[in-house]
Amino acid sequence: MEPDFTWVAEPAALLARFDTPPSRIGLDTEFIRERTWWPHLALVQVAVRDEILLVDVQAAGMAKALRGILANPAITKVMHSASEDLVALQHACGAVPEPLFDTQVAAAIAGIAAGAGYQRLVADIAGVTLDKGETRSDWSRRPLSDAQLAYAADDVRHLFELHDALSAKLEALGRMDWLREDCARMIATARDSGLERWPHLPIRSAQHFDRAAQLRLLRLLRWRDAWAREHDRPRSWVLDNELATTLARSAPADLPALKAVLDRHPKAPRKLAAELLDALATPLPDEDDAPPVRIDERDKRALRRLQDAVAAESAALGLPDGVLASRRKLEALKDEGDWSVFGTWRRARLEPVLAPLLPGAAGELPSGEAGV
Repeated sequence: MEPDFTWVAEPAALLARFDTPPSRIGLDTEFIRERTWWPHLALVQVAVRDEILLVDVQAAGMAKALRGILANPAITKVMHSASEDLVALQHACGAVPEPLFDTQVAAAIAGIAAGAGYQRLVADIAGVTLDKGETRSDWSRRPLSDAQLAYAADDVRHLFELHDALSAKLEALGRMDWLREDCARMIATARDSGLERWPHLPIRSAQHFDRAAQLRLLRLLRWRDAWAREHDRPRSWVLDNELATTLARSAPADLPALKAVLDRHPKAPRKLAAELLDALATPLPDEDDAPPVRIDERDKRALRRLQDAVAAESAALGLPDGVLASRRKLEALKDEGDWSVFGTWRRARLEPVLAPLLPGAAGELPSGEAGV
């Protein structure tokens, strides 16, 4: 059987399909990230009109050819769970696909499911069962196997069908603007690729640290992430969270003491010992603003009240759990009063119900009451 896709290894062959720009394309990528900070792009799949193109982005000039297509505002780019793909495309091509229609985000806003995989949506909407056997393939090798090629083509084959069905659903619900906002935020995040400001907050083992130790942990993780990004290495290869918390809990007094600690950890970054020690000891200009890692009982009750209010609002809107607000965003709201994490449409829905529950608000329960 002849393959129903086309391998494209020449930029001119790709650009020829866009002499007359289509109104939309289906788009997916395959990349490698196991040994790097950045996702390294290996293949781009494009559904354009009635054709599927498997674009060899490793070919000379292909990234430049893709850049203009990605940046063309007249072409809607239909993708599924695009966050990492956006970063890979931005890193390789210097552009992100815009405007974007993310089918995973659309399914969540439409009330179908939060975080639904492409395979599930294709089964539910198109009635087709897809093989996911090549998920962990080496996409940098050439030539790719027949199984890899078929898998890659399938990843864009049904995107137009999903786009049609989900667009109709969102239009009927009056939520297309919600999707546009969420996709725009994804694009802005991919363009920025900034480092997380408070990387210590997810480290639950740090909740019992004193303030000084938590700030040392923040310094270490900020340094770790910046070094990993600059040298294109996974953060855990530079300094894993376990060793970071060990060093932050009880900071070594000098370089010999630090090296003694590192010698007890097989994967410790011994060659970076001097930089580690400097990071531990050097205050950050904004660290006084750092929220604490804490999970005391009052804190848990305050968070639970917010979560319960979000759950009730989600139910009223027919939205799956987690779509309106994640735990982490609620913690940012509770600790910092930061409404910006919600964007426009979520804030409009949540502020009336959450504002009275925030610490210091008139509607907040007294410290001794857990609610009923």
